[in-house]
Amino acid sequence: MSAQPKSTRHEDAYAEGAGGGTGTHHVLVLGAGYAGMSAAVQLGARVGRRRNVRVTLVNAQDTFTERLRLHMTATGQQLAELSIPELLEGTGARFVRGWVTAVDADARTVRIDDDRVLHYDTLVYGLGSVADLGAAAGVEEHAYTLNGPEDAAALADRLARLGGSGSGSGSGTVVVVGSGLTGIESAAEIAERHPGLDVVLLGRAEPGATMTPKAAAYLRAALGRLGVTVRSGVEVVEVLPGAVRLAGGERLPADAVLWTSGTRVSPLAAAAGLAVDERGRVLTDAALRSVSHPEVYAVGDAAAIRQGYGVMHGTCQGGMPTGVHAAVSIVRTLKGKAPRPFRFGYYHTPVSLGRGDAVVQFTRPDDSPRRLHLTGRTAARYKEAVSAAPWPTYGRMKKMPASGAVWPRGGRFTRNGAPR
Repeated sequence: MSAQPKSTRHEDAYAEGAGGGTGTHHVLVLGAGYAGMSAAVQLGARVGRRRNVRVTLVNAQDTFTERLRLHMTATGQQLAELSIPELLEGTGARFVRGWVTAVDADARTVRIDDDRVLHYDTLVYGLGSVADLGAAAGVEEHAYTLNGPEDAAALADRLARLGGSGSGSGSGTVVVVGSGLTGIESAAEIAERHPGLDVVLLGRAEPGATMTPKAAAYLRAALGRLGVTVRSGVEVVEVLPGAVRLAGGERLPADAVLWTSGTRVSPLAAAAGLAVDERGRVLTDAALRSVSHPEVYAVGDAAAIRQGYGVMHGTCQGGMPTGVHAAVSIVRTLKGKAPRPFRFGYYHTPVSLGRGDAVVQFTRPDDSPRRLHLTGRTAARYKEAVSAAPWPTYGRMKKMPASGAVWPRGGRFTRNGAPR
């Protein structure tokens, strides 16, 4: 176990004594991703200073991970260090650094780092998702991921050694597996920062397949201008040392492989006895409570949240509202009121194509594309504003909690989305 920062040690002891019949209602938030941070800040600002309510946020690191920018970290770009304890200062919420190793939903306890047990009366489960290392043979052993800053930094080191630190003098082939948003952004960033490398983007679908034809055409042309080779309609079945093998047997050389195809969630929810779907995500009711354990709220990628258009997919734009809604619901419950149903509609799909280019596809609430889209530098500025928005948003919520409770509700697309 890594050493605890001095600023959090007394908070650990405080949290371990909470709950368990002390007369104080202890709310425990697991995970400081976009959704978990939203829940913790909202709860801290709304109830964290009450003597009879304690709010504790648990996370493996004490710095916030900007997942929207990990493709930048992977190409050696330095990002700001964002301190979670510093953000929580003044809210009444406390921070505990540690890895969550087990949840006991019946005993209402959480074990961290195998030797500390935290009690809760209400749990916000937001442990999120990571790349699916079991999606194909050899991924765990031979591929890089963007699961966190350390993984991204490891890829950055490899690319620097291959690509001459961005000078264009290097050589080698980088294969990016997965033609979704993460794969597209990563391939474009690598190609722009390391022009001496051959970048190949592989995926089952065409990049930009969910966009309008004009937006998708711009995206693919931009990848072409950057020198990215795109192959769609292919499936990688094995990652080997120095190559990937496609379905059908074809082998492609690869000096580095970045895996962005598919995600998986932590098995802790299923092991705890919470009702989960086929992917291990917590099944929730309309208010985001676990259908099997109503004292547990599930947020972000860790939850299977059904709306009128179907189950939400994991994005920052949807994750932050789930965290805010869970916090507001908990506050209503503490006041003896019933929580309200959660409703959310998508509104855009922004995709960066290096530092000076992007595509922003505006969408209907069900995530289908509208005709309107942005491209070029205007889209790049829009995308940067989106990527930079979460941290200052947390700061505003800390002072004005109601400012975080504003998002598109989805209209007719979500009106009848409550699970049966």
